[in-house]
Amino acid sequence: MGMIANYQFMTDEQLNALKNFKNNSEELLEEVEEWGEQTEIFLDIDKMWDVLHFVLTGVDSSNPIPNNPLSEAVVGVQALENISEFVAYTEKARIADVLSALEAFDMDQALSHFSMEACKKAELYPDIWDYDDEKDEIIEEIADYFESMKDFYREVLAAKGSVMVTIC
Repeated sequence: MGMIANYQFMTDEQLNALKNFKNNSEELLEEVEEWGEQTEIFLDIDKMWDVLHFVLTGVDSSNPIPNNPLSEAVVGVQALENISEFVAYTEKARIADVLSALEAFDMDQALSHFSMEACKKAELYPDIWDYDDEKDEIIEEIADYFESMKDFYREVLAAKGSVMVTIC
């Protein structure tokens, strides 16, 4: 199946609950899943989160860049610790900066230099970088997810919410 990244709108109440969650990670993941079923603002970028982070920032997502809104767009601002899966959040005060950075980013230019070899060398997830014949499809998928991510952050900003990122 693989690790899939999901992004979802969070209300202030949900954000506070996430920040103050004291139970075990299984209970947290169940709660997060329940929130996902209730939200209308949701984005699934499947397994392309690591390569999207790489295209946006030049580094893989295991090395998030503090105070970099492009990095934060993919992996959030604050990751929760001591849980079995990756869960992070971005508070609503930071959403406009994230959206502005995404809108200013020249994805066409970045993808014109896209290299399957660079992705392989960086050991990006998922391990699909030996399939050169699929490069055009992968580039199209990255571009589509990038546009979807901009749309998602626009909706979250309009709704005045925060964002939760889960990768599991």
